[in-house]
Amino acid sequence: MTEAVRREPGRSGLGLVLSARRDPLARILNVDLATVLIAVLLPWSTTGVVIATALWVIALVPTIEAAAFWRSLKRPICALPIAMFALALVGTLWSDAPWGERLHAVGPTVKLLMLPLLLYHCERSSRGVWVFIAFLTSCLLLMIASWLVALDPNLSLKLYFSRGPFTPTSGIVVRNYIDQSQEFVLCAIGLAYPVMTLLRTNRVRLAALFAAIAASLLINMMFVVVSRTALVTMPIMIAVFALLHLRWRAAIIALCAAALLAAVIWNVSPQLRATVSKFFTDYQYTSIQNNETGIGSRLLYWQKSLRFFAEAPLIGHGTGTTRGLFEKAAMGATGARGQVVSNPHNQTLNMAVQWGVVGVVLLYAMWLVHLMLFRGEGLAAWIGLLVAVQNVSTSLFNSHLFDFQEGWMYVLGVGVAGGMVLRARRDDVANHNQCAPTLLQTRPMPDRNNNPSTTSRKFWSLSA
Repeated sequence: MTEAVRREPGRSGLGLVLSARRDPLARILNVDLATVLIAVLLPWSTTGVVIATALWVIALVPTIEAAAFWRSLKRPICALPIAMFALALVGTLWSDAPWGERLHAVGPTVKLLMLPLLLYHCERSSRGVWVFIAFLTSCLLLMIASWLVALDPNLSLKLYFSRGPFTPTSGIVVRNYIDQSQEFVLCAIGLAYPVMTLLRTNRVRLAALFAAIAASLLINMMFVVVSRTALVTMPIMIAVFALLHLRWRAAIIALCAAALLAAVIWNVSPQLRATVSKFFTDYQYTSIQNNETGIGSRLLYWQKSLRFFAEAPLIGHGTGTTRGLFEKAAMGATGARGQVVSNPHNQTLNMAVQWGVVGVVLLYAMWLVHLMLFRGEGLAAWIGLLVAVQNVSTSLFNSHLFDFQEGWMYVLGVGVAGGMVLRARRDDVANHNQCAPTLLQTRPMPDRNNNPSTTSRKFWSLSA
């Protein structure tokens, strides 16, 4: 693939941006800046992300090299997200839902088409780390705003931008506590790798700064607001880091320290105790009193979804049929058992109901190839792996690949980190080939009498 990010001497950053019409380097930079803009807006605005993505695609198109792009699309990491969108589109043909609902259900898969584009672009760009910094900075600003809203809920921006009536909630600036918790957990655990790397190189001050940032995000979650999904998946993400990047003794010590810290926070955080207690009370409220609750209602959704899947196990009921199936199942029922939803709050069941075994196999194949992409060391590999692990684990309790916020976190994280990993591997291969010794071997060649010649030589080039 053509190297497109070489620095041009004597050219200022603003001048490079403004010269995009005639300079391919400037066009690449503009795409990078649009990617940074998406990362900045992601914790704050859905509309902003959509607009920034449209601008990103417009900026990308003139930079595409057809042959290289086609080769990139053939890779499973790119082809499988496209296949998921294609399945959702084709699934409208055997669906019996109204066409409006069919097309609406295709919508959550459209963002998966960004994955091949991000992987292609970030493989040729050297500025992927800008996106990580932008997202972390944006989440830090959101955390500060969350503390302010915790002190005065009327400061929430949802009062001005929410669609429909909204009751101010402590600590929630925009969107909801589930999205906010996912962002904070990803940033906090993601910083573990740079902290470890900096400590190993004796850069203690910078490591302490990153550790303080991670601690501030976790403290906000423990004392202001946190989702139960985050509480379940955070130990999984910590365990993945310990198993991959720490020696056994260090991993055991770290896990014990984390358990001790959790016990201390448990004793001093009423918010954490209240959130955890809902795990045990929700089921009783739903099963005995038929009240709608987070855990109890999910169990009912899953039971019904399994029945729907059993009715059409191979290719499912078709795109957009979930809500209609729940409407039929709710006839004559009241309370929690009469709830009608278009999302079973489980990514696997969401796929299974609409597209059967075909959809489930496609989903897990995509997750698997993306997880395998991030084998190895490095910041990009760690962040990409963490994003994928978070999405897989949280999708046990939500359809997070199809939800806007978490789905875009997956697309942006895997796309940018994946491109960086591919670029690093390509550069490693190129450097290895350049450094490989080329040996001039002198071999005696036989003369006409089959005697070794002392003058004839044969040259052999050896490359690793």
